[in-house]
Amino acid sequence: MLTKKYIFVLLALLVAGAMTLFFCAGKGTGVSSPDGNISVNFYLMDKVPYYSVSYKGKTILQDSKLGIDFSEGGILGENLQILDIKKESVDNTYSPVYGKKKEIRNYYNQVTVSLQEQQTPNRLFDIVFRAYNDGIGFRYILPEQESLREFSIKLENSQFRFTDPHITYALQLDSYTTSQESEFNKISLAEIKEDTLVGLPLLVEIKEGPYVAITEANLTDYAGMYLSGVNGLSNTLVSTLSPLPGEEEIKVKAATPHSTPWRVIMIAQEPGKLIESNIILNFNDPCAIEDLSWIKPGKTAWNWWSGSVAKGVKFKSGMNTETMLHYIDFAGDYNLEYMLIDAGWYQRPRRGGSGTSDITKPIKEINIKRILDHAKNKGVDILLWLDWQSVDRQMDEAFPLYEKWGVKGVKVDYMDRDDQEMVNYYHKVVKKAAEHHLIVDFHGAYKPTGIRRTYPNLITREGVMGLEYSKWSSRCDPEHELTIPFTRMLAGPMDFTPGGFRNTTKEQFKAVRGVEPMAQGTRCHQLAMYVVYESPLQMLVDYPSAYRNQTGIEFLMVVPITWDDTKVLNAKVGDYITMARKYGNEWYVGSMTDWTPRKLTASMDFLEKGEYVAEIYQDAPDADKVATNATTKKVIVTSSDNIVINMAPGGGFAMRLSPAPQGSSIKRYKPEV
Repeated sequence: MLTKKYIFVLLALLVAGAMTLFFCAGKGTGVSSPDGNISVNFYLMDKVPYYSVSYKGKTILQDSKLGIDFSEGGILGENLQILDIKKESVDNTYSPVYGKKKEIRNYYNQVTVSLQEQQTPNRLFDIVFRAYNDGIGFRYILPEQESLREFSIKLENSQFRFTDPHITYALQLDSYTTSQESEFNKISLAEIKEDTLVGLPLLVEIKEGPYVAITEANLTDYAGMYLSGVNGLSNTLVSTLSPLPGEEEIKVKAATPHSTPWRVIMIAQEPGKLIESNIILNFNDPCAIEDLSWIKPGKTAWNWWSGSVAKGVKFKSGMNTETMLHYIDFAGDYNLEYMLIDAGWYQRPRRGGSGTSDITKPIKEINIKRILDHAKNKGVDILLWLDWQSVDRQMDEAFPLYEKWGVKGVKVDYMDRDDQEMVNYYHKVVKKAAEHHLIVDFHGAYKPTGIRRTYPNLITREGVMGLEYSKWSSRCDPEHELTIPFTRMLAGPMDFTPGGFRNTTKEQFKAVRGVEPMAQGTRCHQLAMYVVYESPLQMLVDYPSAYRNQTGIEFLMVVPITWDDTKVLNAKVGDYITMARKYGNEWYVGSMTDWTPRKLTASMDFLEKGEYVAEIYQDAPDADKVATNATTKKVIVTSSDNIVINMAPGGGFAMRLSPAPQGSSIKRYKPEV
């Protein structure tokens, strides 16, 4: 007869044996989000690493293979054994300098799986999985080891194998050398072939939910990631890396210890919840800058889009001192923090000539001291446009000089790459700029990956087909403008450059390359962009007299560009969106539609108790024919109201909500019939 002691020992042995069988059978481990809705499972099949992801019990990704292919030693992802599994949970908060929320919660569960090859050279590596309530991420960690010191990566074989040929919104590109400025096309997963190159983020629309977005975070000393199809595997995507210049086969050169960026899978039942997410920031390192007082978000006047137009003046407009002073006067009069002086202000070789540009020497038509002195008197700060190659050559000289001049930031342009060398260049520029109290705006840029959390002087970037395209094509239309909030903007701030006040219907629009370009859609469509589009540096793209005494400029004077809270009230990818953002004790609402006229309803239940004065800007009844026409009104609203939003084709709606003073004579809101 067995005693209790022997029964206990026998049970312990059985459990130990079961655990041994668990690992020997090639199974692994898993981790779930704090709310339990998202689960990621890791396991070995035939000693090869795989993972799967589920949402509320529904499989999203199945049997997705992992691994890295090195020039030295071949594929790291075969004949593996699990050495160790470590789990941890983290819950803390931090306050970014700017963004869509004043305080961000960093709340996740994590598992680190340590693996080793069972054959020579017996290389070691970890795969880390982290689960948030709004998605998961994973990365590879290569520890320092004798068998893997300096290395070259040929391929990263991170798969994303979906269960069905879902609809996607894909940024289809021709090559890795790209500004990433194009449409996100609505295509099936089945249409993404082995030779298809898709930029990030990729939005995947699963029937009956959820929505899934694939992107990357904390891109540091590594190549940018794209996605392609996998031959022979349906509904499967695989990571593909931007090659080093002149070395098509080699993507990354580094030494251990080294970590890859996070491969991020954002998940939400509704697409608007993806927009509200801060998961990309959470995967990045804390702020590395101690004194943040000089980093100032703001709106800026800009001379390039309009063609440096100046009307009603006694001087010839162009890239000259008087024109820049004219734009600075406008910025000062309308409470704009900045004036961005774009291309042409510094000495460059003549077309076809020899020599190099000098970003420390203005052309003779630009008196930089006079411009900066005038800007200071007007309470306006100056930003300067630069080409990236000159910055690469001269930043050690130029950035201290700009600081001495009193310049507050730089816009660096034309990189059009995200290989490892260029990624490292971005980090170098941002760090050097921080040393000299300069904010940075990258154009001709790859998508954000959240390093603005670490270096918040990287205030915004392009990497989006923005309003500049209206100068030479009709591609930047409301259909596109209602897609990018759910695609490109998921990665982070985008310098779309809104604010065109020469608004047109679809039929009236003409591309104007020179001066005074047009913007498709209504005036209120452009106003709403300042609420919908995230960017802590927002352009007012048009020339000064295009704004003066025009409906809507009073809204642009007051609308913030950094927020305490963000809520998506209603949304459909490519069709419409309504967003509410809070700053201080005020809320701002922006709504946009594509070329389909719409009537939407937005609940004000996000408001605190009490009455609010709502300053409303909406499409005029004839805005479908005269797109510049808009109406304004003030009414009292409360949290119990449902605001009716009527929008013309390509239309919009903007609203400022401020606490109402006691005894206000403004009438209560009544929905229009």
